[in-house]
Amino acid sequence: MEPLVCDALEYGLVGDGVTNDQPALAELVDRLGAACAEDGRRRTIRCPPGCYAIKDVGTVWRSGVSLVGAGPGATRFLLSNPGDPDSPTPLAYFTAKEHGASRDHHIADCTFAGFEIDGSAVRLAGYDPLAKGLGLQYVLRGRFRDLYIHGTAATGFGCDFLQDSIVEGVLTVGCGRLDNGHEWGGAGIGIGVGGWGASERTTITGCTAVGNGTNGIFLELQHPNWRPPRGIRVVSCHAEGNHFGISDWGADGLIVAACTMIGNLEAGFDVSARGTVGIAGRGGLLTGCVVDGNVRDGLSIGNTPGPYAVRGNRISGNGRYGFRVHNLGGAAGPSARALVLDGNEIWGNGLDGVHLDAAVVDASMVNNRIRDNGRRCEPAGFGGGAGVRYGRTCLVDPAARWVPDGLLGTTVTVGDRTAVVVGNSETELTLAPVRPGVTTAWTGEPPADGTGYRLSGAPAERAGITLAAPTHGLTIRDNRIWDGQDQPTQTHGIWLTGTGSCVSGTVEGNDLAGNAVAATRFDTAPAGGRWLRNHTLVDRPPT
Repeated sequence: MEPLVCDALEYGLVGDGVTNDQPALAELVDRLGAACAEDGRRRTIRCPPGCYAIKDVGTVWRSGVSLVGAGPGATRFLLSNPGDPDSPTPLAYFTAKEHGASRDHHIADCTFAGFEIDGSAVRLAGYDPLAKGLGLQYVLRGRFRDLYIHGTAATGFGCDFLQDSIVEGVLTVGCGRLDNGHEWGGAGIGIGVGGWGASERTTITGCTAVGNGTNGIFLELQHPNWRPPRGIRVVSCHAEGNHFGISDWGADGLIVAACTMIGNLEAGFDVSARGTVGIAGRGGLLTGCVVDGNVRDGLSIGNTPGPYAVRGNRISGNGRYGFRVHNLGGAAGPSARALVLDGNEIWGNGLDGVHLDAAVVDASMVNNRIRDNGRRCEPAGFGGGAGVRYGRTCLVDPAARWVPDGLLGTTVTVGDRTAVVVGNSETELTLAPVRPGVTTAWTGEPPADGTGYRLSGAPAERAGITLAAPTHGLTIRDNRIWDGQDQPTQTHGIWLTGTGSCVSGTVEGNDLAGNAVAATRFDTAPAGGRWLRNHTLVDRPPT
C-alpha cells in the first residue's frame, strides 16, 4: 500500500536543478494514481525546497494525486526541452486531444500548491498552445493555490473545464512570450469553459497577472455548439500590463468583483467574440472594480447579445474611451440588449467617457458621474532637431509646451515606427510598451536623438456620452455629466452624432451643466421618447 504523503526526495527526485526529475515524477504520479484508483484514498507528493528540472516531456496527471511544495521561490520547477526542440514540456497535463479527457474521463481531487514554475527555458520554433505551466482539462474538485508561474511560451495557468474548483493566489508574469497577439491562449490565466455543461462552478480569487501576452485572466467558450456556462466568479484579482486585463469570451453570468485592471495595452476589461469559437460573454456583472490607465479603452463591450451590467466601478485615465460598445472590425451585428451602466465614476479618459459604436436596445445609463473626459485635447503637431531625445519609453522635446496629459492616447510616429502616449508633461511624452512584458515602446533600439516626429491630433468633440450608433429604448437618467477642470476638455455632456440615432429614448433628470462647449450636440435629431428635467437643456432636442 502506497503512503498517503510522499516526500519526493525519497522517490527518486533530486531537486538540484540539473538532474532531470521528470521521469521520477511521472513514475511516482502513476504509482500514487493507481493506488488511489484501487483504494479511493488521495495521495500527496511533497516537494521540499529545491530546483526540480523537468526536461523534454510533461507529466500526464492522475486523479487523487496532489503536488505540494514549500512555497514559490523555495520549491521551483524548471521546464526545458534541450533534447526535444519540438516538445512544449508543461509541468503537468491531461487533455482531451492527447489523453481523451472528458466529463466521463476526468481527473478529480487534485491540489497543486506552494511552488513556482519557470518556463523560460522551453525553446520552440513557433507558438504551441500546449507550452503551458499547467495544462489540465476536465478537473473535478481541483485546488490551485499559492503558485508563481512565469516565462512560459504559451499560457501560464491553462486549465480548462474546472468544476467545483478554486484558483487562489496564483501569480503569472510574462507568460505567452511566443504569442504574437493572434494565437490561441498566450495568457497568464486562461480557462476554457463549457465542457461540463450549463454550470461550471469555478472561483478565481486573489490572483495577479502581469505582462502576459494576450490576457491577464480570461474565460473562453471552447465549442460553438456548447451553451455558455454560469457559475464562474473572478474576485479580488489584479491584471496589469497585459494586452487585455480580464476578458469574458463566452461565459454566461460571469461575476467580476473587486478587481483592478490597470495599464493593459488594449482594454482593461473586454467582452467580445475574439475567442476560439467567436462567441462573446453575456449576462455578466462587473462591480466594485478599478479600471484605470489602460492604453486604449477601459471597458470594451462587443459582439454580445447582452445583457451585461457594469455597476459601481472607477473607470478613469484610459487613453481612448472609458466605456465602449463596438463590434469587432466595425462589422454590423445583432444589437446588444439590456446593457446597464449604473453608479460608476467615469473620469479623465482620453476621448469620450462613454462611446456607443454599435447598436444597442433597451440600454440604461443611470446614476453615473461622468466628468473631465476628453483629456486628449492637443492638436496634431510635429517636432525634431536639436534637443529632441528618445528613451526606451519616452520622448523629450525641450521646445514643446504641451498641455499636461493633453496627448493621452495620441499616436506618435517616428519614421515607420509608432508608439502610443500614456501621459505627458509640458516637454516629455511617456510611451506605452510595444507589447506586453517588455520595457520599450519601440521595435528595435529607440530612434536617434534629433529624429523628427509627428503627433496625431485630437478630435474636436469629446463628450461625456457619445451615441455614434443606432439606439432604441435607451435610458439616460439621473447622471451628473460635467467638466470641473480649470481648463475643461470634455466638450459636451451628450453628443448624438451623424451616424447615431436615439429612437424612443428616455433622457431625464440629468445635470449637464459645466461642459466646455455646450450641454449637448445633435447632429441627428432624436425620434420619439421623452427628454425631461435635464439641467441646462431647457427645451426638447430638435426633431
